[in-house]
Amino acid sequence: MSIESPEKLPRMVESKPKSTSQGPLSMWHCTDVPRLLKLLSMRPSVHWSRWHRWCMLPPCAVYNSVMGLGEKLVFGRKIAETQIHPSPIFIIGHWRSGTTLLHNLISLDRQFTFPTMYHTAFPQHFLLTERIVSRLSAPLVPKSRPMDNVEAGWGMPQEDEIALCALCLISPYLMITFPERSAYSDYFDFKTASPEDVAMWKQTFLNFLRKVTYREPKPIVLKSPSHTYRVRLMLEMFPEAKFVYIHRHPYDVFRSSMHLRDTLFEANSLGLVDREPWEEEVLHDYRWAVDCYERDRQLIPEGNLYEVRFEDLEADPLRELERMYSGLSLPAFDAAKQALIPEVERLKGYKKNSFRRMDLRTKRLVYSWMRPMFERYGYDSEGAERESDSQQLAVPA
Repeated sequence: MSIESPEKLPRMVESKPKSTSQGPLSMWHCTDVPRLLKLLSMRPSVHWSRWHRWCMLPPCAVYNSVMGLGEKLVFGRKIAETQIHPSPIFIIGHWRSGTTLLHNLISLDRQFTFPTMYHTAFPQHFLLTERIVSRLSAPLVPKSRPMDNVEAGWGMPQEDEIALCALCLISPYLMITFPERSAYSDYFDFKTASPEDVAMWKQTFLNFLRKVTYREPKPIVLKSPSHTYRVRLMLEMFPEAKFVYIHRHPYDVFRSSMHLRDTLFEANSLGLVDREPWEEEVLHDYRWAVDCYERDRQLIPEGNLYEVRFEDLEADPLRELERMYSGLSLPAFDAAKQALIPEVERLKGYKKNSFRRMDLRTKRLVYSWMRPMFERYGYDSEGAERESDSQQLAVPA
């Protein structure tokens, strides 16, 4: 996939969320010694202002390696014998489309299990350390995420891509500290990745899911926007998997994606953050995700895919979840509803990030890239379509 550089977008101005910062730890502190050495061999971006993160990398890696070895000694055979439920639920959709909201709500249903923030922060040894370490360290965990006001905590649902990045460094999340796209572009849909990387990623993914399943032997609910690019691969691994695809107005996705990078990259980078290519990268990867999904959704067996409009989920969560349960033939919604009602009431007080209105020039550019989303789902372009044809932009094939 190749693109030509479009006309640069104006810088987006965001209001800061009320949330606390991420704290002193970054996602790279979740690696063990072999992965840290591999990370260093890849020559990540470096800057003296991130000295505190660099200093903490070796002790964190040693801790994760030692605890990981202990977990293998105690649980290794049991993990290897664990059978993953054949019908995991994959929540997919581009970043900032509402995947987190949907994941948090479905995970309240006790018939399912899910990876937590602790599992993804310490994927090498959570079976061994979670009970004690999560309690001792709970006061140190920020109450909300750095990019928005969504509640954070060791027991909250979290996306498995974070664990996979820490466990094997085969992930598009390498983008956070590797500005060059060549370091991570193969790891969106894996179509151009080496057979060795694909095999390693599959093995790592399955082992992580076995551990989550061993801890709580139930069907797993997984949320990773990265899997939107990998529907075909997920079906190869889990032919009976169920998928929930959530979509949102492209203007909101774009603005929020820019804000996500501003906060998440700053909180996790090991070097200076280069914002110059972000607009182009966000639009490129957004369109790529949509194209991958549209290409592969026909492969999903009938009855195993449900599409959710974020705006409808936000307006009436219980109604949309009941429709989703029915569409996917998931049992016991009435029981799940009892856990959902208090959470839905609590969400009424949630304050979303607020952003400056997009000017027409920015809307035209977003519309040029994301026109299939506007047309398929009926989103209002707010006049951008009248001007977009004059914008000579190359979009992904």
